[in-house]
Amino acid sequence: MPNLNQLFAGAPQKPSTTLKLNNGKITLFKRPESAQWQCRFRAPNGRWCSYSTNTVDVDEAQEKALDIYMQTKLRIESGIAHLQKNFKQVAQEEIQIRWGAQKTEREKRNINDHQFILDKYLIPFFGKVPVSEITQQIMSDFDSWRISEMGRIPKSSTQRHHASAFNRVIKFARHKNYIPIHKIVVDMKVRGEKGQPRPAFSNEELEQMYAFMPTWCEDVYHKRSNQVRVLCCAYIKILVNTGIRHSTESLPLRWRHLQWHWIGDKKYLRIWVSGKTGPRYLIAKHSVVEVLTELMQWQRLPYATLDDLIEAKLDKAIFRTPDGELSSLMENIFRHLMIKSGLLKDSSGQTRTLYSLRHTYATQSLENGVDIHTLARQMGTSVLMIERHYSKITPMMNAEKLA
Repeated sequence: MPNLNQLFAGAPQKPSTTLKLNNGKITLFKRPESAQWQCRFRAPNGRWCSYSTNTVDVDEAQEKALDIYMQTKLRIESGIAHLQKNFKQVAQEEIQIRWGAQKTEREKRNINDHQFILDKYLIPFFGKVPVSEITQQIMSDFDSWRISEMGRIPKSSTQRHHASAFNRVIKFARHKNYIPIHKIVVDMKVRGEKGQPRPAFSNEELEQMYAFMPTWCEDVYHKRSNQVRVLCCAYIKILVNTGIRHSTESLPLRWRHLQWHWIGDKKYLRIWVSGKTGPRYLIAKHSVVEVLTELMQWQRLPYATLDDLIEAKLDKAIFRTPDGELSSLMENIFRHLMIKSGLLKDSSGQTRTLYSLRHTYATQSLENGVDIHTLARQMGTSVLMIERHYSKITPMMNAEKLA
């Protein structure tokens, strides 16, 4: 039987996927799933380091591996960062540390918003890029990619949120010495167009909507459809007369959150809400009392008056049907009402949403002479935000006083 080594002597040999360099201090290797060469070595401080040479050519890979080793050694000896981490690794580490700390509800919402931005936009694009190698060109490519992903140029408010999340990751990377001290990494800038105020309703359009509501509620085939429409109508009237935020502030409301606020012998309905800017009390317009009374009777609650219900501090959701069902589809129900009533678009062609009710409240309040500081506290926002969205229209509202 012939020797196997002689039998296959002429056969081509499989190239080695592991090489030793610099007297064995550096290992050059290939991962099973990659054609590019990787290098691994123990740094002078005892920590193992692993990098990609980003090449399939073995000669070029050896040169790069030696260069990486020498640069790492120099950085450690100079006290400069040497750990190469990509954006995804740093972002995940930063957000995990933030989640691990005890936070207020407002801070938790901010972290949750940043988590969404990282997962939706920043990590998909920057994820594999070494955090210290993000250049202006890469940032310009991100701008183009984001437009293609969103299908539009993002507004400045959107870009501010993205920039805040991105710049936090870069700041964290510098703090952890993942970016060399003298390395320049570009910040994310805000270049978007200013957002337009959401479309509001005029007083005439509100009257048109209110007049159409009874017909809309009855034009159904099922009891459940009638109930969710009746609930939506009450929801709309309360939102437009309080300025409360849809969903985050409104849907969690419970009857125990209602109180009377007395000034002399006059009483006003006070509502406790917890939302984007933390907990606060707001004063509802007087018309909300009638809406809540009708809602109490429709839900068949065992109280003679709204006063009795408020005094009982009932711990049940306000926005529910008589059967106890909570609706999470208010946006869809509202949109159906807008289509059927012919109010879906405003005069400029913008589509109305439930947030248009909050904008309507702000517009009407300014028209009625409420100052922006009081309005900001009532709506749980900043004076700057009120000025940003309404500074152009407040002079028009006060034309008679200004002329």
